[in-house]
Amino acid sequence: MGDHEDSHSNWDVLNASRRRFLGAGAALGGLAFFGRSSPTSALQRLVELPMSNGQRELVTYPQKRELIRMTARPVQLETPMSVFNEGVFTPNDAFFVRWHLAGMPTSIDERAFRIKIHGRVRQPIELTIDDLKNSYEPVEIAAVCQCAGNSRGLFNPRVAGGQWGNGAMGNALWKGVRLRDILQKAGIESGAAQVRFNGADGPVLPSTPDFIKSLDMDIALSPDVIVAYSMNGAPLPLLNGYPVRLVVPGWYATYWVKMLNDIEVIGEVDESFWMKPAYRIPDNPCACTEPGKKGGDTIPINRMVVRSFITSVADGAALPSGRSQEVNGIAFDGGFGIARVMLSTDGGKTWAETKLGKDHGKYSFREWRSTFTPKKGNHYELASMAVNTKGESQRLTPRWNPSGYMRNVVEILRVTCV
Repeated sequence: MGDHEDSHSNWDVLNASRRRFLGAGAALGGLAFFGRSSPTSALQRLVELPMSNGQRELVTYPQKRELIRMTARPVQLETPMSVFNEGVFTPNDAFFVRWHLAGMPTSIDERAFRIKIHGRVRQPIELTIDDLKNSYEPVEIAAVCQCAGNSRGLFNPRVAGGQWGNGAMGNALWKGVRLRDILQKAGIESGAAQVRFNGADGPVLPSTPDFIKSLDMDIALSPDVIVAYSMNGAPLPLLNGYPVRLVVPGWYATYWVKMLNDIEVIGEVDESFWMKPAYRIPDNPCACTEPGKKGGDTIPINRMVVRSFITSVADGAALPSGRSQEVNGIAFDGGFGIARVMLSTDGGKTWAETKLGKDHGKYSFREWRSTFTPKKGNHYELASMAVNTKGESQRLTPRWNPSGYMRNVVEILRVTCV
């Protein structure tokens, strides 16, 4: 589907997909659209994530292939790790899903959709999707979108919150317009401190805070922050924020507001619920603390830390002996770019350089590859460690914080040779 495809045809595809899914619900053993359960089936597929109580259903939603369901209301779907071995860009139908509020629209009329820009601006404006596509310079940027709580289920001691494995992330080529251009057209008044963002989703109960996020002016005016209407050359899937979402490259996905319909310039630091107390990290260089320790200053979570993963070999795999075994993976960070990735086959005792793949930009996944020749009967502990251009690397021991954010420890896969 092209960027300018009529919204009716887009949603005809969605509705047809929805009808096919609902009709096949019993056979899939999955879940009907947005959390209405279908009868359990003997064919129901399950996956076991490497954590306590890690059993999850594999389910299919409209515009999505089979993904790992964490919750149905709100919809939270994890990408299986094998998907990241398919290529540097995560397919739209396999891209993870994370909503905070269950009150999200199940259909959007793109022609009626408006984005309101107001607050401390000289000229409040409302923009249609056509305005974005036709009245502003289009830009494209490759960027990783990663949930702040990605891998939370692996924290020890266990912490509260969604128990994600490692698949609450994805890399896409995003197309849209610079947020800066929109704000400059409205005219930013003096005294502006932050820009606040809201989307079309809302709480089910009046007591639940609306999901609203804010960025300091220097970040909001960065040329890399965009209002995106396209993802990997197609309209955003509904579950990933159709028709537009904020893209904040290098920063955790909590700021990437979906179904973006309200942009407000404010004259103070936002202390609404989702900025304070939610999504805070310890105010120290490691964003970490000791389990059980109380108190301490916190700041809003912000830039991502460096990470890497092995994608071509699964934990527990049995590898054939006597021939070269290819080991591939991905690495990324918060926007400084990956300088090198090293591979260990002995759990981190020794390391060897890998070969980096094509550079798609400092915010993108960077593919890497290596080989080793396993010997029959041996056990191996495979691990990768990424280093960015600032010299920041992953850690050999995990850091802990009470929200389960920003995990970037070296992950180990244990395999045998047969």
